[in-house]
Order: sequence, then C-alpha cells, then structure tokens
Amino acid sequence: MTDQTQPLSAADRSYVAFVEVAWQRHIRLAMLLAGDRWRAEELLQDSLVKVYERWRRLSRLDDPHAYLRRVLVNNHTSGWRRRRRESLVADVPDRATRAGDVGPDAVVLRGALMSLPAKQRAVVVLRHYEDLTEREVARLLGCSVGTVKSQNARALDKLRHLLDEPSHTVSR
Repeated sequence: MTDQTQPLSAADRSYVAFVEVAWQRHIRLAMLLAGDRWRAEELLQDSLVKVYERWRRLSRLDDPHAYLRRVLVNNHTSGWRRRRRESLVADVPDRATRAGDVGPDAVVLRGALMSLPAKQRAVVVLRHYEDLTEREVARLLGCSVGTVKSQNARALDKLRHLLDEPSHTVSR
C-alpha cells in the first residue's frame, strides 16, 4: 500500500503554526468561558475549525487571534443556548484529578464565575482575564459600552457577594 498523503500547502502550514500558538493562548479563555477543561477543548476545537474554513482570508489580518476570540465567545453563547434545552442528570460522575490541576482558591473562583449568566461571565472574562477595553468587549459581544459596564458591575457585585460571605457556598 502506498502513502497517498499530500504535502501541506503554504496556507495549511501557516494555519498549523497559528493553531500551535492559538491553542496555548486561548485554552484558558475557553476554560473560563466553558467551566471545565473538556468543554473548553471542545469549544476551542470547534472554533478553530470555523477559523480554518476562512483561513485564507483571515491569515492576511493583522490579528487573527482577535477573530478567534470572537468565534470562541459566539460559539460559547450558542452552545449555552443549546445546553439550556438539554436535560440534566442528578449524579455527576467522579473525575480523577490530574497533575497540574488548579488549587482550591481557583476552584472556588471558577465556581463563582460559572454561577454568573453567560453574558456577564463573558464580559468579566474578556475585561479582566483578556484585559480588553470596554469598547473592545462591546464590539466583540455586539452590544453597547453601557451594557458592558452594567453587566460588568452586576457580575463583580455578585462575585464579591459569593466570595466574601462564607455563608454562601459556591457550586463546584
């Protein structure tokens, strides 16, 4: 049997190089949006497929990572809408912890972050993790700067409330 593999085109090679950098750069953003590593990897993979479909045009942009970030947020929002229609199970299966897992403070913070509505979580992650300006977040989410400000304020108030008061437990 002969190998039918074709050499990669220049565009495909540039896409592979982009993915190698993008994966490291965007997996944490995906984790903060999705809530766990498995959903985050799926979210990022789906987003990278969408980027690949437009790669010839996108590769000429100054910052294709900004486009990927927008696709990530949009995919997360679409996925969240789909999951709202799914049925939930009563018992969650146990998962073994792996080397490199985060500490208990990060787990509590992630739990608090996951308690926020999807849009508020996206605003907080983009503003405070990705360090985008309010204007950039508004453009990325397709809303006004005022909406970003109010969603951010509400989200931070809720996070403060959840994390400051020991009587409130955060789901993990």
